[in-house]
Amino acid sequence: MGTRAVDAGALSDGWIMNGTGTARPAPDAADYSVEPPSLYRMIRLREDTALPIYQQLERQIASLIADGSLAPGLTLPAERQLAQHLGLSRATVQRCYQSLRRRNLLGANGRHGSTVQGPDQRLQSGMDRLKSFTEEMREIGREPSARVIRCEIGCNEAIAPLFGLRSTAPLLHLVRVRYGDGIPMSFENAWYNLTVAPGLRGADPSGSMYAQLRERCGIALTWAEQTVEATMPDAEASAMLEFEAPVPCLLLKRRSYSADDQMLEYAVGLFRGDLYSYRVRMRT
Repeated sequence: MGTRAVDAGALSDGWIMNGTGTARPAPDAADYSVEPPSLYRMIRLREDTALPIYQQLERQIASLIADGSLAPGLTLPAERQLAQHLGLSRATVQRCYQSLRRRNLLGANGRHGSTVQGPDQRLQSGMDRLKSFTEEMREIGREPSARVIRCEIGCNEAIAPLFGLRSTAPLLHLVRVRYGDGIPMSFENAWYNLTVAPGLRGADPSGSMYAQLRERCGIALTWAEQTVEATMPDAEASAMLEFEAPVPCLLLKRRSYSADDQMLEYAVGLFRGDLYSYRVRMRT
């Protein structure tokens, strides 16, 4: 039975085949210095071994990442597309990709496929300074953006006491998906204290709320309390983060305060575990 070579067309939606059988970027794709050959031509799945197909696929893709054949930043085909070209079930490819994500070799890129990360390419965020998502993205050279799911002013009997407010106090509630270079990074629920910062009533919900607190209300956030937990996203969060299959995430809960210790923000953010890691410096 031997080996099984798979010959297919494009590497992904962003790549096309030329007349020599090698891959090149489509006109609107990223400009790579080295044109990688088609992934499909590089995969050799054996039928004369007891090693499960998903493990064969995982090992071969991991090897191609290790030797540089698949460079960091390259988008691999979506699970369904790769399965069709290789003649496999989607569940087999899904199991392979999930294992590669756990090894931090791949990062989910929504419905567009999975992005090669190579050695740990996750965002290394420090916890030594209070900063907004917008500021964090710009510090690492990514363009921040947001999709606003909900923006409303109202009362919340469960959240108001966290601010030390009566249950009838008005709060600004924002639900947003936050992006870096167009890739969904976090799914965020946040509430803001309009009793202390009434100027946020006319704020732009797609922008940095920290910046607008300064500009519209003359208030700077100076310190915060934050917890970090490991969790799996539910169906809603998975859809918002464009996961084909759930990926472990970091759940951050933050209470942010002004210099006079007034709580301005309560935020609950689900951050992608395949793209984020947090660094803490400790001294004796």
